[in-house]
Amino acid sequence: MLARLSTRALKPSAIQAAAQATRTISVQVRVVLNYQSILHGSPEAQAEGDVQVQQHSRLVARGKYVHGFEIHRVKPSEVANYKKAATDYYATIKDDPELRVKLSGSWEVVVGEQDTFFHILEYENYDGYDKTVAKIRNSEYQNAYSKMIPYLNSRESQLCQEFAFFPTAPPHSEGGIFELRKYQLKPGALLEWEQAWRKGIEARRHYVEPVGAWFSQIGRLHQVYHMWQYSDLATRKEKREEAWQLDGWSETVAKTAQFSKFMDSLILEALPYSPLK
Repeated sequence: MLARLSTRALKPSAIQAAAQATRTISVQVRVVLNYQSILHGSPEAQAEGDVQVQQHSRLVARGKYVHGFEIHRVKPSEVANYKKAATDYYATIKDDPELRVKLSGSWEVVVGEQDTFFHILEYENYDGYDKTVAKIRNSEYQNAYSKMIPYLNSRESQLCQEFAFFPTAPPHSEGGIFELRKYQLKPGALLEWEQAWRKGIEARRHYVEPVGAWFSQIGRLHQVYHMWQYSDLATRKEKREEAWQLDGWSETVAKTAQFSKFMDSLILEALPYSPLK
């Protein structure tokens, strides 16, 4: 009765205003709920995101190994001391059969970001990574690693997977220089990038054999690396010019620019204990 009387008592304009307010509140509630769903991840959104990540990994990855990228930026005055400490650590763990890890290589940047060192470690998938890290933390290796820390300005780590079409080369000693190319992709561009490079690499590898290619899964995301080895910079220039004569290579390069936010080219030299050198 009171509800009927109060409605009759309202003027038409007041009734319309009340209805509009109700609709506004309803919209605001839906917006807040949707925002919370996005913020915290609804089951539907989480499932869709997990499926996309799994599909990307299955489609482009060689899933047998996980590669850890350890990037150390060293104080310029401490490079010599750092190299000795790095040798004491990395050259030791690579020869321990009880650790489920292999050292793919260790390099110093000679053109690009100076006083920077890259170490790439190959783990027997994520289980191998977990067990290796746990074993190192409870052994004398941790002390050897700690001796590098005072010489660093900063450090960074990533866990990456290999592209299936571009497996990491086995240990060898060919000498010369390495080029590490690093791409920050636009989110969602990984599959297109892989398809473009799969075509380009198949043609280019007749001129120079790649060392490896990886994409990040933990750490800085949407990053891609690939590495090449040349006898010297003059040979690098020659091989890259030859690649432009290949059918489809210009298209691969054009799509790389389309899918990338930025890219870097670093020239590296292998450290003496590096299995790849």
